[in-house]
Amino acid sequence: MILKRTIVKIITILTLAALPVVAHAKDGLTVTNDDASIVLDRAAVDNLPQQEFTTTTIWTEGSITFSGPSLHAIISLAGITEGTVTLTAVNDYVIQIPVAEITETTPIVASLMDGEPFNRREKGPYWLVYPYDSDPAFQTEITLARSIWQLVSISNIAPD
Repeated sequence: MILKRTIVKIITILTLAALPVVAHAKDGLTVTNDDASIVLDRAAVDNLPQQEFTTTTIWTEGSITFSGPSLHAIISLAGITEGTVTLTAVNDYVIQIPVAEITETTPIVASLMDGEPFNRREKGPYWLVYPYDSDPAFQTEITLARSIWQLVSISNIAPD
């Protein structure tokens, strides 16, 4: 088990070294797996496979089309496949999501609303959103609390 974790860490470090890194980017999203961190700039986030859905939220008026990469795609870049991820906002609001509850398509780290980038005053530049209207499971207090905006970092908590 120790050898497997060591190999995974080495592969992760090599993978992370090949990814685009922009230190202290204004709209950067930091992703940390153990001791290895990457900062994805907006271009790197926008170059990931994109998901899109239209939904209403309790924080906005009317239906909005959100698009951005899935959280799954982002944590996969950092080699995070198990445990729990911690997401932190610019104001230090923190939520945790078990990796087992993250699918390939939901939630997404929205970087566009109705096809346009949005800034911190509009809950951006990254907002973790679910297709709330598509399933009552996305309308629970837990899911709403996990809908973190002004997202700046994602990190893992290794399983025991």
